[in-house]
Amino acid sequence: MEQTEGVTAVAAHNVFGWMSRHALLLVFVVIVIVLAIVSPGFRSVANLVNIVQQQSIIGVVACGMLMMILLGGFDLSVGAVGAASSVLAAATMSHFGIAAGVIAGLLVGALVGVCNGLLIAHVGMNPFVVTLGMQILVTGIMYVLTNAAPVYGVPEAFTVIGLGRLGPIPIAALIYAVVIAAVAILLSRTIFGHRIYAVGGNYEAARLAGIKVRRVIVIVYVLGSITAAIGGLILLGQTSIGQPSAATGWPLSAIAAVAIAGVPLTGGSGGISNVVIGTLLLGVVSNALVQFGISPYWQPAITGAVIIGAVAIDTIQRRRRMT
Repeated sequence: MEQTEGVTAVAAHNVFGWMSRHALLLVFVVIVIVLAIVSPGFRSVANLVNIVQQQSIIGVVACGMLMMILLGGFDLSVGAVGAASSVLAAATMSHFGIAAGVIAGLLVGALVGVCNGLLIAHVGMNPFVVTLGMQILVTGIMYVLTNAAPVYGVPEAFTVIGLGRLGPIPIAALIYAVVIAAVAILLSRTIFGHRIYAVGGNYEAARLAGIKVRRVIVIVYVLGSITAAIGGLILLGQTSIGQPSAATGWPLSAIAAVAIAGVPLTGGSGGISNVVIGTLLLGVVSNALVQFGISPYWQPAITGAVIIGAVAIDTIQRRRRMT
């Protein structure tokens, strides 16, 4: 009898442990099932594909944000980078073609990433101050150069990036999948990925272990800005317009996706799988607001509440594990 009770207790412990580790996935599945039951519009194939397509942009940006948060930092300039990438790419494409426009857009991301990384790693400035200032600087330059007007002239063929499909799968989702795979491999299968975790876990210990922490920081911020530039190019493919005022909500949404995933903002631990689920969860919530006729102005408020709630829950769980 005692042996049976012991086996039952172990089984229950294993089940609760599994549920604790996959709590975000369970919440996501429950929300999707409930919405599918109560809203015929939500469960339509077209709507579900639309959610994936729209969230692919934030998903790509969140992949870059994850790497920066693993370092113990973040980037508030990703929205400005995405907008600048789309604006410069649109202007370049109208004169020199698609390939030149894509290269120009990615170069914007790389340049901003280098500036952010150097100021944080070599000058020692706080990531909040650097990336907030860079966001304002890049936005201001865009407004001066474009007079805050949209940039047109994008070739129609480029819209396949944002709106095209390979069978039933949106091209944007395929790009997102490639970025997910690249980041997952980088973090889990490469020495550089292990160095990211080491620097985020303990900067000084990583330095004493021989890791060139400044180089790691610069490279990560470059990669993070490039993912924002990729998001800007996908956005350009969806709208065919380089809009200087676009992407203002990207930093909040990307940080929210990472925070929901349980990645501590202090850095050093976390993975890509829950970030993907967190990104899709934000998209499902946003779509549900539309389905039920709730004002879209509620979305930032809900996103902010989700960030606070996710970080609070994660903090409480960490304290319990320490006691």
